[in-house]
Amino acid sequence: MFTGIVEELGEVTAVEELEDASRFRLRGPVVTEGAKHGDSIAVNGVCLTVVDVGEHEFTADVMAETLNRSSLGALAAGSRVNLERPMALGGRLGGHIVQGHVDGTGRVVARQVSENWEIVTVSLPAELTRYVVEKGSVTVDGVSLTVVEAGPDYFTISLIPTTLALTTLGLKQPGDPVNLEVDVIAKYVERLLGDRAVQEPAK
Repeated sequence: MFTGIVEELGEVTAVEELEDASRFRLRGPVVTEGAKHGDSIAVNGVCLTVVDVGEHEFTADVMAETLNRSSLGALAAGSRVNLERPMALGGRLGGHIVQGHVDGTGRVVARQVSENWEIVTVSLPAELTRYVVEKGSVTVDGVSLTVVEAGPDYFTISLIPTTLALTTLGLKQPGDPVNLEVDVIAKYVERLLGDRAVQEPAK
């Protein structure tokens, strides 16, 4: 489990195209400290398994399903990425519960720049709109954020200077894709209420 508090702004150093997957090599001195084969590291909000660890770098295989359902397929050598290690048991939940399982992708629609913050508008796939609510939590490229406005096919987020400087969200421009993970609690509640409606006879 992750919290959506990015530890490091890393970099893709190489991408190897395989038959039905890709192998990424990524640089991240912070997240590779103590890392070993089989560990998990979130890359732009996608939970990946470490295949190999070198000096300040690690490699991870990304299968076709993940490439198709996330924005990782658009990455190339030189791309900057948000990196986060799983939360240690007993650690602080600084953001919210993030699984690293991307629900879909959106695109940056617009940026409204102010002196001390920016409002960013992100497009929202129709199948995810019911899970995004004003003042609720959403994960964008692995960053835990609070929804400012929830529209019919978009939402807005407010970014402080620290987030702009230390994550890829400071680099994204209109048209750029982003990975989205909605609050898992909302999905469980929906499923439980749906099952209850089926089980209870209509009155």
